[in-house]
Amino acid sequence: MKQRFSSLDVKVIAHELSTTLVSLRVSNIYDLSSKILLFKFAKPEVKKQLIIDSGFRCHLTEFARTTAAAPSVFVQKLRKALKTRRVTAISQIGTDRIIEFQFSDGQYRLYLEFFAGGNVILTDNELKILTLLRNVPEGEGQEPQRPGLTYSLENRQNYGGVPALTKERVRDALQITIRKAAASAAAGKKIKRKSGDELRRGLATTITELPPILVDHAMKVTGFDSTVQPSLVLENEGLLDHLLKSLEEARKIVHEVTSADSCKGYILAKTKPRAEHAPSEGTDGTQQKDNLLYDDFHPFLPRQFEEDSNYTVLPFDNFNKMVDEFFSSIEGQKLESRLNEREAAAKRKLDATKADHAKRIEGLQAVQQLNVRKAGAVEANVERVQEAMDAVNGLIQQGMDWEDVGKLVDRERKRGNPVAAIIASPLKLHENTITVLLGEAEEEEDELDYDASDTESVSSDDSGYAGTEASARKAPEKRLSIDIDLGLSPFANARAYYDERKMAAVKEQKTMLQSENALKNAEQKIAAELKKGLKQEKPVLQPIRKQQWFEKFLWFISSDGYLVLGGKDAQQNEMIYRRYLKKGDIYVHADLHGAPSVVIKNSPSTPDAPIPPSTLSQAGSLAVCASSAWDSKAGMGAWWVNADQVSKSAPTGEFLGTGSFMVRGKKNFLPPAQLILGFGLMFKISEESKARHVKHRLYDLPENTSTKQSTTAHAGEVSADTGENASADNAESDSEGEDIEDAEQKENPLQPTHQQGRESESLEQVEESPITKGVDSLKISEDPPTGGAAEVADEEKGEGGDEQDESEVATEADSIALTTSHSPAPEQSGKSTPQPQKKGQQPKRGQRGKAKKIAAKYKDQDEEDRAAIEELIGATAGKQKAEAEAKAKAEREAQRAAALERRRAQHQRQQRETAEHEEVRKMMLEEGIETLDPEEAANLTPLDALVGSPLPGDEILEAIAVCAPYSALGRCKYKVKIQPGAQKKGKAVKEVLDAWKAASTKKGVVDEKSEDKEKMWPREVELFKALKPEEVVNVVPVGKLRLMLTGGGGGGGGGGGGDAKGKGSSRGGGGGRGKKR
Repeated sequence: MKQRFSSLDVKVIAHELSTTLVSLRVSNIYDLSSKILLFKFAKPEVKKQLIIDSGFRCHLTEFARTTAAAPSVFVQKLRKALKTRRVTAISQIGTDRIIEFQFSDGQYRLYLEFFAGGNVILTDNELKILTLLRNVPEGEGQEPQRPGLTYSLENRQNYGGVPALTKERVRDALQITIRKAAASAAAGKKIKRKSGDELRRGLATTITELPPILVDHAMKVTGFDSTVQPSLVLENEGLLDHLLKSLEEARKIVHEVTSADSCKGYILAKTKPRAEHAPSEGTDGTQQKDNLLYDDFHPFLPRQFEEDSNYTVLPFDNFNKMVDEFFSSIEGQKLESRLNEREAAAKRKLDATKADHAKRIEGLQAVQQLNVRKAGAVEANVERVQEAMDAVNGLIQQGMDWEDVGKLVDRERKRGNPVAAIIASPLKLHENTITVLLGEAEEEEDELDYDASDTESVSSDDSGYAGTEASARKAPEKRLSIDIDLGLSPFANARAYYDERKMAAVKEQKTMLQSENALKNAEQKIAAELKKGLKQEKPVLQPIRKQQWFEKFLWFISSDGYLVLGGKDAQQNEMIYRRYLKKGDIYVHADLHGAPSVVIKNSPSTPDAPIPPSTLSQAGSLAVCASSAWDSKAGMGAWWVNADQVSKSAPTGEFLGTGSFMVRGKKNFLPPAQLILGFGLMFKISEESKARHVKHRLYDLPENTSTKQSTTAHAGEVSADTGENASADNAESDSEGEDIEDAEQKENPLQPTHQQGRESESLEQVEESPITKGVDSLKISEDPPTGGAAEVADEEKGEGGDEQDESEVATEADSIALTTSHSPAPEQSGKSTPQPQKKGQQPKRGQRGKAKKIAAKYKDQDEEDRAAIEELIGATAGKQKAEAEAKAKAEREAQRAAALERRRAQHQRQQRETAEHEEVRKMMLEEGIETLDPEEAANLTPLDALVGSPLPGDEILEAIAVCAPYSALGRCKYKVKIQPGAQKKGKAVKEVLDAWKAASTKKGVVDEKSEDKEKMWPREVELFKALKPEEVVNVVPVGKLRLMLTGGGGGGGGGGGGDAKGKGSSRGGGGGRGKKR
């Protein structure tokens, strides 16, 4: 079986990796074992995983693997140097089995060696070794490798370039091969080689860019005889030209496999020995692969294996995928066999314990039956037993020695004495007992006839021994050996056996009771040992699940079948608005700190269809539960608007940050939401299985049955932030406003009447950051402010607020959130500047004379003299220091001004881009044009393949964890209720998954036929066992919570369908009170 790369494999894998990984960044590095590393690369929408097995292989993988609990020292150094760095180049070093990864344009280089013991070496741009997987001492043809030394590339195969393939080079290669063979023969070395293999092996060591398997393939293709001796080829020019043609064919194949972005791969597999004679039950591809043993792989199909019937060729379109399949299948088989061995050993141990207890109980039952049989035999043969007892007691009373008594009994038995015939040797006279051979009651009559005939044969025989010996061999087979107490009567002996039977029955009952407890303890102990052992073993390889596009957000599918999206942070809120908020969608939000922007996706084909009230309520619940209301346990209502009411266009002179939006028009408030979430599983089914599930979406409702969701025209604009509870003090008093209220009340039953009039004709701003309380109101003047700051209104809002122009009023939340485009006034310096002397002011006394003296003293001194004197006395140091400080201050001011200018330009650019985006979006909303790519648009409707409860016969592909309002998980088979609490979500998610796994091990919970919808199915168990808590925890939008687990273990999986008190559902199997976390 092939275990490591050849030079051609390294060349092909390096070529494919360069087209796949270049421009990606290293997201993390992990240990899989002491010599296997896992590199994770990523960029937006692209994630790759690279397996590096030092000395053996290197390829991308599509299977999830368990990483080490803590990184090794080598991995820590790799992370420190390479994490977040971009891959800029990947190449093979010459034709050697070395791959070079360059990061950050060669600032760091990683070398992977696939020969000898292998190595992974990290160097800087000067090839100085920073760290490496293993230190290599100096040896023959090997330079030392350790941190601090320089990694040498000069002695690598064809590092300076591959030489041209000429006849002279081939002739030199043949001569070298002949000389090596002659030297080996002279030294007396015996080299084990196949006959006729000298030419191929010799070319592989001299023309190193071509591996032996490729040379052999080229010879087969061109018809060259590979068994020819090198000396004959060297002497014959025709053979030499033919050999050159074969090598050129091999070079051509190398060029072909590396010319395209991806290369084909071929796995050569053999049929398993046990599957050769087994009848084929079907033509399923997976079943055929299970019957194959992977043996070899190549980037081309070797002619010598193509013609071999013992091999099955499995072609692949991508060499990376082929290598991943080859090694991952072997690795998976090893892991699965180890897990199966542990489970089988635990089962054998448990079976042995059960068998031991069953054997004890069977022994006690056998003892009871034997005692009854013995007592019955004694009662049926009272006379014989009495005769035997009297005979032995008489001999003992005569004073005969015990040994003589035994000899006498044996002698009498041989003579055919009927009394001695039933006494078995040896006698147990030291215990005052003898052993008699008695037949049972139903056999007594037959035994009497047998004994009579036996006696007659003995008397008629001259020797008198032959008949009794034959009968002695046959009679004990049907007679019981019974110990008789010589001190008791026959009936007393029978009663003793009945007493022993009663004692054995009591002991049996006690043993059975103790056996049940012992078996339970043994099962628990063995299960604990198995669980501990399975933790040490790595789980079976599972394919990496490709996430759906909406899984990066908060998401769920409502009970009416609508996709609901929510942002986890401001950037995701911005992304949802720009990419996914389309015509007909609904925008849901809550006036709470941390509340996400939630979007309900409507059908693109019927954007004017109304959204059901239950979906609106569930989306509002998500917005409230994902905010600060969850921790404070104080819920309130959310609100919703149409997509065309949300925009990024801020009022003149103001700027909206990331995740902030303007909401124009009336907000439709929802009732206060319950702080109850649910954690459950949804299953992705195949395309063929989707036809079994009836679509429950409300897209096809007739438009004349309900009124359209409309908004009234706004007279002014008022902006408010999410951190404040937006409520207007104005109320509509005219009849037109009341009519609008009545119409809106009929449109949505979830909208209270008293809140609609308050929010009519308003402008709201939605942000994510908390807002501190500021001024009550802020007037924004039409003219540019002179001081650069907004004036704060002194007067409070009066009763005639309806007459005030709302477009010029901002709430206290916006006094912080909205920034003006005018630059602030320059700050006043902390130092006081000298004031110029007034024109008419007279100098102080003495100043005029002092000035005259100084002028007279230095009248002959020029500037050069003054500078020289100041330098001598050290007076220039302070001046120079002051000049340096002034210069540094000027530079800082210039940098600050440049930074301000850059920020101003960036804001202006963002404003221009936002304005352009808003214009295009407005036109798209009016005309109903979709702006998604074809692939993205196709991915918007995978929801029909996601079901909560699969039907019998469905092909289940994946299990997807989801966290949503509990009312939206009504159709989910596996679900758990979540309320505000103190337990961390990571621990809670792990507890839920463990509860489902534990429930799947109970008897009668799993339906092996996958027909009972109330029970777990094997495929479901397999999928949720493969879920990792660290990957699932991100779907929960809250930090602290309390679980409401049920005590059952049916289809609910231990968590299905409990109420608020934790009562088990009907499919929970066990029901009972749940436990609160």
